[in-house]
Amino acid sequence: MKAILALLLAALPLAAHHSFGAEYDADKPVTLKGVITKIEWTNPHSHFYVDVKDAQGNLANWKFEGYPPTVLYRNGWKRDVTMKPGDTITVYGWRARDGGNWAHSREVTLGDGKKMFFGPPAGTGDGGNVPPVETK
Repeated sequence: MKAILALLLAALPLAAHHSFGAEYDADKPVTLKGVITKIEWTNPHSHFYVDVKDAQGNLANWKFEGYPPTVLYRNGWKRDVTMKPGDTITVYGWRARDGGNWAHSREVTLGDGKKMFFGPPAGTGDGGNVPPVETK
């Protein structure tokens, strides 16, 4: 009985993880500029939220997904230092398939112009040697 329970518990984190292609469209890149409203350093993916104004001045809050905290730390991110609520950033990523205000993030340009990766290239899932998809 204990072995069955252990197997079920071990499978829970895997159920929460998803592939890039299941959620995001590599043919729909997006670059948005706005003000950070919230950052969640969570596993298996970290998230941040950005208020973005459209051409008519309407405000929309976008959710961006990226690496887990351990990978962010290895890439030079520092919690509550590198990026925090109130900062203005530009983020490049790929839109969600459902067309909502959420996306997979790749590159964040901070207020001082520094560029950092918050998530892996489209479709690779790991940020390895495979280049990101070409944008049109």
